[in-house]
Amino acid sequence: MIVNKPPMGWNSWNTFAKDINEELILKTADVFIESGLKDAGYEYVVIDDIWALKERDEKGRLVPDPEKFPHGMKYIADYIHSKGLKFGMYSCAGYYTCAGYPGSFDYEWIDAATFAEWEIDFLKYDFCFHPTCINADVLYKRMALALANCGRDILFSACSWGAENTRHWIKETGAHMWRSTQDIFDSWESIKTLALKEAPLQEYNGRGCFNDMDMLVVGMYGKGNVGLTGCTDVEYRTHFSLWAMLNSPLMIGCDIRNMSDAAKAILTNKEVIAINQDPLCAQPFYINNTKWEINTERKPEDPFYKNLPDEVLLMAKYLDGGDIALGIFNFSDGKASRWHQAVLPDLLGLPAISGKVLEATELWSGETIRSRCGVLDIPDTEPHDCKLYRVKVVG
Repeated sequence: MIVNKPPMGWNSWNTFAKDINEELILKTADVFIESGLKDAGYEYVVIDDIWALKERDEKGRLVPDPEKFPHGMKYIADYIHSKGLKFGMYSCAGYYTCAGYPGSFDYEWIDAATFAEWEIDFLKYDFCFHPTCINADVLYKRMALALANCGRDILFSACSWGAENTRHWIKETGAHMWRSTQDIFDSWESIKTLALKEAPLQEYNGRGCFNDMDMLVVGMYGKGNVGLTGCTDVEYRTHFSLWAMLNSPLMIGCDIRNMSDAAKAILTNKEVIAINQDPLCAQPFYINNTKWEINTERKPEDPFYKNLPDEVLLMAKYLDGGDIALGIFNFSDGKASRWHQAVLPDLLGLPAISGKVLEATELWSGETIRSRCGVLDIPDTEPHDCKLYRVKVVG
């Protein structure tokens, strides 16, 4: 199985944790269709931890909790497939899952066969309570090999949180996505922390095995299992834009049955999703000498650095067909001015001798600007806000 684009879907954990059941999952699948999420590209409906009984059956098989899932998992899979969607589940490389339910350690082949029998399409594979006498890469290789031989295509979502140098061995396992960060929480500080940690990991990202920055918190507003302070819609927009720009899987974590209009507009912005789903899957690169944690690189004598807000990121990414995605992400508490955001076309690969100019359309506002006198002049970006452009080379 080859995965050429970052997966898109919904996961139950962020909002519901243990409070999952058959009715919730089936209704969520319905809402994928009714809300336009399926049309926007979301396809996986994933049940996270706490779906099973705490003991395996006499054959060593995992058993769905009959109170939560009275018809079993094959019934749910059939319903989700009838909607043209795909079904995902959760297990763990340890003795227990993170919530203390049976893990798949030493049961990898039995569990892979069970998941195939239930016709699941996606497996999130966590890293809690794992045996310390076996290297992490071996634990993930065991499940990867079992899945590859189970007779069904199942997307393998490795969730070791980047521990034990995951980045160095994860592609050896054949995993299709891997958690490159710790868990996300519904707060601006959590989003900012994950963004800062992800920047140096982009060299490990790419088609076939995508860096997973964890599920989206867009639209949670402080509610649910990982709800903390919540975020503003502007902060959620920045969060979604950066995940899209960095080729992270887009897995919704809010209760989509009760999405606000603002959250729905963010999650279904087709132009932004197209940046994430671009078939080239090129690695982003940083421009204009800005760096994460730029306060550690300050050069007070250089006017370019004077009063530059901390943690303002400018990045670009080549798109299939010759366009360029350009993102400005202001993680600081101060305004990022036009002076600090001026983009020189040659930094995007366009020399002046080409005779071409850049035309950039902002994907949230629809506003278009052109490079002038060799500079793409980006308007000010407010604190915690972003701008995401699709840039064309024009004559």
